[in-house]
Amino acid sequence: MRKVRKAVFPVAGLGTRFLPATKAIPKEMLPIVDRPLIQYAVDEAREAGIEQMIFVTGRGKSAIEDHFDIAFELERTMTDRGKDISILDATRLGPGNCAYVRQQEPLGLGHAIWCARDIVGDEPFAIFLPDEFMWGSPGCMKQMVDAYERLGGNIISVLEVPREQVSSYGVIAPGAQDGTITEVKGLVEKPKVADAPSNLIVSGRYILQPEVMRVLEAQEKGAGGEIQLTDAMARMIGTQPFNAVTFDGRRFDCGAHLGYVEANIAVALERPALREPLRERMRVMLED
Repeated sequence: MRKVRKAVFPVAGLGTRFLPATKAIPKEMLPIVDRPLIQYAVDEAREAGIEQMIFVTGRGKSAIEDHFDIAFELERTMTDRGKDISILDATRLGPGNCAYVRQQEPLGLGHAIWCARDIVGDEPFAIFLPDEFMWGSPGCMKQMVDAYERLGGNIISVLEVPREQVSSYGVIAPGAQDGTITEVKGLVEKPKVADAPSNLIVSGRYILQPEVMRVLEAQEKGAGGEIQLTDAMARMIGTQPFNAVTFDGRRFDCGAHLGYVEANIAVALERPALREPLRERMRVMLED
């Protein structure tokens, strides 16, 4: 079984739901307390043992590349002033540990993943959707890698949601279950509530075999007029093992305003220096 060494981060989206904040700043750089969304995703990948980060970017995304580069002037100034620069350690990705490729047309998630095919090569790889903020310990991808090392094949992360919400997500048709592991018998992208095979939604983390790239190469446009990753995965079911891991943790949809605010509050409440002051401020605000 080949180790999962590479991860793809599709970060070419325009982030229109967060305008005007995202006019000049990539949505992936929006902070959760004091770290950008993309940093949390990269940290999650590192915890899972992933070595190379592949960013599929678009125009106006240079801030992501700058974030993971060495900031010589900043570090020199902080050092000269006697400030600790270790806080920046997590933001450094060496040239052998990251790669950037452009998605030149907004043709969907499946197309974005396909853009990374030459760097992924003939290896299994992980996919992270950074605005799906997965909060737990161990991290979501670590839980998935542990399952992959036992089962092989393809692994996706799922969560249970109220049935009336399924039309906003990719949904699995479940097979046999074993604890947190569910066999995937089928996948449907944004089904009508009446047609959904379950209320288990795909939640923004994947481990896929390289054959998916060949499927994506011939993939036609699906829901929303885009090349859907879900459709490509559905075509692979039955030819390779396909399982889902129910994430033991919390998910926040940081592509939406409410989820983004919730994520900030949840992370802040776990910071010892912020917990009690924040609770007191929230009490006062809720009483007004």
